[in-house]
Amino acid sequence: MTTAQQPKRIAILTSGGDCAGLNAVIRSVVIYGLSLGWEIFGIEDGTHGLIDRPIRARKLTLADVSATMLRQGGTILGTTNKGNPFAYPMPDGTIQDISETIIDGFKSLGCDVMIGIGGDGSLSILHQLAEQGGFPLIGIPKTIDNDLGMTETSIGFDTAVAVATEALDRLQPTAASHDRIMVLEVMGRDAGHIALAAGIAGGADVILIPEIPYALDKIVAHIKEIRDTGRNFALIVVSEAVKTIDGTSSTLSFYGGEKRFGGIGHYIGAEIAELCQAETRVTVLGHVQRGGQPSAQDRMLAQAFGVHAIDLIRQEKYDRMVAWSDRNVIDVPIVKATARYQSVDLDGTLVKTARSLGICLGD
Repeated sequence: MTTAQQPKRIAILTSGGDCAGLNAVIRSVVIYGLSLGWEIFGIEDGTHGLIDRPIRARKLTLADVSATMLRQGGTILGTTNKGNPFAYPMPDGTIQDISETIIDGFKSLGCDVMIGIGGDGSLSILHQLAEQGGFPLIGIPKTIDNDLGMTETSIGFDTAVAVATEALDRLQPTAASHDRIMVLEVMGRDAGHIALAAGIAGGADVILIPEIPYALDKIVAHIKEIRDTGRNFALIVVSEAVKTIDGTSSTLSFYGGEKRFGGIGHYIGAEIAELCQAETRVTVLGHVQRGGQPSAQDRMLAQAFGVHAIDLIRQEKYDRMVAWSDRNVIDVPIVKATARYQSVDLDGTLVKTARSLGICLGD
């Protein structure tokens, strides 16, 4: 492909929940794209920026992407995880398909390609919009849950695990000082990757994940064994998607009627406190795992993903998602990545490691 044939205008947006490392992706796309003589336009607040009129997008320059961005959490473009454009809630309470509004908004920018940074839900929606609108799309995976298929890891996961591990590091001394059982609830919409990885790294005694059903008597017996060794405290990590004993998901209601996972940590804490007759405290990390400075791993991964996305455009390889495999960046069909949900492998290395270390997984 000659330079004259290459796309000149690239749009980039972040969609879905925020996480650490998004700004590093944007920065790498801008730096590499501008070096090729291209124009890069950042769409604000995900697809919402394409709904509004006038369109909310801005041309990005080198002045917008200093090295400071590498250290910043969140996304300078803004994002949204609300409102499926194919079933969009309107102010009057009706549900409408506004996909053509978004497609028209994108086309009005005069951009040749869209780079979308998102998780499985966001990339599925963007893929559907691209197919319907007939425009090229490149996907970049980001999710702290690390449940997106066809990639070993996604942007944001490493930082989220590091934050949860640090929380365990801080909870351990106070647990030991007061003879307490500490319960740490971490994020994980449907998968237990954060809980499992942080629990192993942080020396947890019990790790509860949605992929493995648990029994309270197993947990209680394990804590008793710990006490019998002379240790006066225990650390429990629980993923927010873990259900109660009767199989009910623990959810919290938010403004507008939205419901999200939350509260399982307090449920487990109350049950363990009564059954073990022990002083128990619960910490819910919540969005602390999404914010803050990205880890070195997430910064590196994000910039490698951004560079590969530009290379895919140079090669005119579209409808692809960049991915990480065997210490290299690869690319896979977006539709295959979003179709394959990546839960914790019960026969995988981390589950085996946890069991071999004597960590109770509740079963």
